[in-house]
Amino acid sequence: MGKVHGSLARAGKVKSATPKVEKQEKKKEPKGRALKRLKYTRRFVNVTMTGGKRKY
Repeated sequence: MGKVHGSLARAGKVKSATPKVEKQEKKKEPKGRALKRLKYTRRFVNVTMTGGKRKY
């Protein structure tokens, strides 16, 4: 078995010290075909060229 870094007594000290933040309500992300469509428009339709480089 491998070596352990430090003692196991300190395991989980960071997680227990971190304040709990509740999940926020977010709007539903499109899935499947609709997501592909969104990505396509974001990447290839709304693109403006600036000095030979793509500007999003």
